[in-house]
Amino acid sequence: MMDEVFSDLANILNEPPEVRSTCPKCERPTSVCWCASLPKPRLCPKSRIVLLQHPAEEKRCLRTAPMLHFGLSDGKCLVYKGKRFPGRHQDLEELLVDHNTILLYPSPTAVDLKTLMQNNNNTSFNLVIIDGTWPQAKAIYASNPILHKIKQVKLLTKGVSSYIIRTQPTDGCLSTLETATEALSLLEHDEGYRKLLAPLKTLCEFQLKNGAVSHQSKEFLIKNNKYPKLIGKRLNKVLHSVEVLRGE
Repeated sequence: MMDEVFSDLANILNEPPEVRSTCPKCERPTSVCWCASLPKPRLCPKSRIVLLQHPAEEKRCLRTAPMLHFGLSDGKCLVYKGKRFPGRHQDLEELLVDHNTILLYPSPTAVDLKTLMQNNNNTSFNLVIIDGTWPQAKAIYASNPILHKIKQVKLLTKGVSSYIIRTQPTDGCLSTLETATEALSLLEHDEGYRKLLAPLKTLCEFQLKNGAVSHQSKEFLIKNNKYPKLIGKRLNKVLHSVEVLRGE
């Protein structure tokens, strides 16, 4: 009797698990692919974006850096991964010491990008952006002395991030894509670069339709007594630094 049972089990065909098809470009399931929202043709600014990407950022499933990479022409968005730079990237060192390279980082010596462009209308820049969370960005900046020698700029914007499916530390914090878009609009004197934001809007709409919820920044929640946790020292420092930059 048992032999017949085992024989029947042995004859059951193993069906392979159903695998969702994936877009080869954005590497997301085709049902939630945002590639159709990319600018056509790809945008080609005079300036270049140079992303220094923290290794942990690559593992996030909801990233905006690929949207920037595929929205710009080849060679206009360069991505270097790591914690130490230039590291093994020989071409990166040449970029970082170039006199037309600027670093987007809100240090005490950073100048408003809008002010910089008033005196450099026809200049093309290599704009370096650190891609990671705010603590990761600070760690990369602190541990790479070569970044301290680059002219530093900041974005003064009162806008709120459209990346509403992810909680930002403060109201002024933007995603990598939004930051680069704001900067390119100033560098190129062209509001048309806001077309780069279309894939982000598509991504958020997909996620909200499939159960995600809209998020307010931690700063907003704290100011309105809606933050569910005690404020830690690190978050308190972030909020304080933002208030200093805004002059509050």
